[in-house]
Amino acid sequence: MKRPRKRASSVAVIDIGSNSVRLVVYEKMARSLITIFNEKALCGLGREVQSTGLLAPDAVARALTALRRFRALCRVMKVGRVHAIATAACRDASNGPDFIAKAERICSSPIEILTGPREAYLSALGVVSGIHKPDGIVGDLGGGSLELIDVHGNRVRRGVTLPLGSLALQDVSQKSLKRAERIVKTDLDDVALLKAGSGRTFYAVGGTWRALARIHIIQSGYPLRVMHGYSIPAAEALDFAQRLRRLAAANMLADIEAIADARRPLLAYAALVLEYIIRVAKPKTIVFSTFGVREGLLYAKLPQAERSKDGLICAAQSLNELLSRSTRHAEELIGWTDRLVRVVKLKETEEDRRLRHAACLLSDIGWRVHPDYRGEQTLNLITNGNFGSISHQGRAFVALSVFYRYAGLSEQNEPPAIIQQLVPPAMVERARLLGAAFRVAHLISAARPGVLPLTHFRSQGRKLMLVFEHRMVDLVADRVGSRFKQLARLVGRAGSIVRR
Repeated sequence: MKRPRKRASSVAVIDIGSNSVRLVVYEKMARSLITIFNEKALCGLGREVQSTGLLAPDAVARALTALRRFRALCRVMKVGRVHAIATAACRDASNGPDFIAKAERICSSPIEILTGPREAYLSALGVVSGIHKPDGIVGDLGGGSLELIDVHGNRVRRGVTLPLGSLALQDVSQKSLKRAERIVKTDLDDVALLKAGSGRTFYAVGGTWRALARIHIIQSGYPLRVMHGYSIPAAEALDFAQRLRRLAAANMLADIEAIADARRPLLAYAALVLEYIIRVAKPKTIVFSTFGVREGLLYAKLPQAERSKDGLICAAQSLNELLSRSTRHAEELIGWTDRLVRVVKLKETEEDRRLRHAACLLSDIGWRVHPDYRGEQTLNLITNGNFGSISHQGRAFVALSVFYRYAGLSEQNEPPAIIQQLVPPAMVERARLLGAAFRVAHLISAARPGVLPLTHFRSQGRKLMLVFEHRMVDLVADRVGSRFKQLARLVGRAGSIVRR
């Protein structure tokens, strides 16, 4: 008898933008999306829409070719569900409906042409899904339009859309930066929504703004190449945008190898828009987000219970399930360190606690690596991991905690200084403490569940004790005792093992 065919759980988004057409395939619908395939084609659909009202014929041909490949890839990958969206160029061009009809026949899927307000809303939801408790203005700069929307936590207000996309600006200004500057200034001066951005964060979404961030990372010698969550003080971002415009005026952007050829001419327009947003909104910080419309689209389709979960913890749980020896042991380790924090009266903020819990979930992901390289490999995996809802400083803290668990706490095992530069000294010490706790816990339990709940912490004056229940006393050894004493010293206590 034939078994019923199992439905594929993967989900894809085809995003037909004004500059690029992209396919992203995710492993499954989840709070923390895991990308298994990502490809874009820079087609320039919106290149002439402002001046001619039409999608350029050559751009249409390139886009349809890309869509045929994307549809074939979805078949090869056996994608379960495909969502297709189109943005400013397709909604503004008079031949947009004809292009969409052809695209739908190729994709065998309906294509939602997003209105400006809906595009802004989905961009904001993308930021909500990828930034922990965002507070500020989301700006999504595409090829054809700029969407602006206010977000505070999970609350998203009504957004606005403006024809200030990089391709649209290049087109309507006839490639004159001076003319483009007058257009941007006129359009942004009247946006009341931006006035609410004073002293808050501006979340920059969109490929060309990410290209600006990539240049800034390289030029500043920043230790991480992770784009998501990259943060720049607004004053520094303003200086950078102005400098980039001067380089563009002097025709000195052509040799930036880190940026795709088709995107380089658009950098100056993106810098111009960012510059005037900073001038009008007066934000405190600029944060770049790789989570945008596509992620917002899928986030909106999740049940409310899933949407309310912490994205970082969900991402750590996924890695724990994939790479650790026991998912249950990691959960028990969270409870074990909770008890340690209570007994030693360690002060923790809500953010400290969620980072500690994430580190617990990731504390065993390097067990398959050669012992000499576990610290180094897990450090790289966590700091460069493809997940959201965590700052770069948070990444470094979690990575250092797991690094110390594998590499030990001696001076010879210090992580690269460049990583330590991301966190203040007090946070490094907290990472050492957590790493020391992991070294005790994993030595006692061999990463097996059911052991840690049978050990308890007790405090008596300046003494910290680890109590083993009767059936676990055979696990006590000198090495366990020495590691526990090292942990106790880090909290200013004398440590001892107690058999009950």
